Amino acid sequence: MTEARYLAGSLLLAMPGMGDPRFDHAVIAMCVHDAKGALGIGIGAIHPGVSLHGLLADIGIEPGAAPDVPIHAGGPVEQQRGFVLHSAAWEAPGTLPVSDQWSLSASLEVLRAIAEGGGPAQWLVALGYAGWGAGQLEGEMRQHGWYAATGASAILFDTPAATRWRATWRGEGIDPAHLVGATGRA
Repeated sequence: MTEARYLAGSLLLAMPGMGDPRFDHAVIAMCVHDAKGALGIGIGAIHPGVSLHGLLADIGIEPGAAPDVPIHAGGPVEQQRGFVLHSAAWEAPGTLPVSDQWSLSASLEVLRAIAEGGGPAQWLVALGYAGWGAGQLEGEMRQHGWYAATGASAILFDTPAATRWRATWRGEGIDPAHLVGATGRA
């Protein structure tokens, strides 16, 4: 893996006290990270009152076999735009393979496949994304904003959204109760 894609495939955790309430206890599935910037999908919070069946109805797709699951708050950028994080074994034109753990699709094709009972074996749907310009994320990480954890499909697909932040820290061997909202300087 090259340095330019270092964070793609990882889970970015908001540090306590990072100062931006939009990212309080955020868990971001990082999908792109290169010299031009970074893009990730928030997986730690649910959009209240928004479900997959409602979303599918809004875009003219019959829900069919799709379960009526909540939609994730993917991030503060382009909150009307939908994304599907899904198991890496499924792909269609436009699918971005992120790691051996997951891929990212933003086309209607993946939603149609899910509604038809096909598509990826595991998936979650989000509206919006988190984005950073060139060097911005690296700067925020130096300022105690984020921690890059190992990406794990079990966190994405098998852990409830409300517990992903704590579960990811614990997966790193860190008790989140011991985290503080400031760093020191020597």
